Amino acid sequence: MSGFDWLKRDDDAPGPGNGGLRVRVIEALRTVFDPEIPVNIYDLGLVYDLNVDDKAGDVAIRMTLTAPGCPVAQTFPATVEDAVYSVAGVNGVRVELVWDPPWTKERMSDAARLQLGML
Repeated sequence: MSGFDWLKRDDDAPGPGNGGLRVRVIEALRTVFDPEIPVNIYDLGLVYDLNVDDKAGDVAIRMTLTAPGCPVAQTFPATVEDAVYSVAGVNGVRVELVWDPPWTKERMSDAARLQLGML
C-alpha cells in the first residue's frame, strides 16, 4: 500500500469490492473500545476511512481519538492494528491517526448513542 489517497468513505454494508473481509474487519474494529468511553471505536465514529483490498488482504484505516490529548494516542493505533491483523485473510494493516476533522458526538452511530443514553 502506497498511502491513503485511495481511501473510500466507510460503509457497513458489503458492496462491490467489499466482500466478506470488510465485514470481518468491521467486526474486529467493534471489539476495540475507547479507553475513556465504554463504546467500540467503530460505533463511536472514530474510524474515518476504511479501505479493504480483498485480493491482497490489505487494510488501511484512517482514524482519530476523542481528544488530541488522549493518553493512549501513541499506543492506540497499534491496538487497532493488532485487532485487524487477527482477522483471517488480512495480510497488511496501516493505521493512520488524524486530528482533522476533529471528532464530534455527531459521528456516533445510533447504537452508540443508545448505549450511552443519548437517544
